[in-house]
Amino acid sequence: MVAVTIELSGGLEALFGEQKTLKANVPSSGQLTASQLIKWTRDNLVVERADLFVQGNSVRPGILVLINDTDWELCGLLNAEIEDGDTVVFISTLHGG
Repeated sequence: MVAVTIELSGGLEALFGEQKTLKANVPSSGQLTASQLIKWTRDNLVVERADLFVQGNSVRPGILVLINDTDWELCGLLNAEIEDGDTVVFISTLHGG
């Protein structure tokens, strides 16, 4: 199990039962990747409209992903390694206003 803190912003919290911060123990049989975390999050934490969070095997366009305050593009995108105690933030940049 990998203990991860998941933070949500920009309206994504509505898909997760209005929760902004979630603590999760994600099963992993080796190194947990961002791709595996996204799939697990979709299957286990999203309470409605998973299609607004995930597209294909990644997050939808317009969702910024930070791993320990670093843009996941600098960490390897879907192959970024998630370690015990990491914080992963999902921010929708397409929220209404």
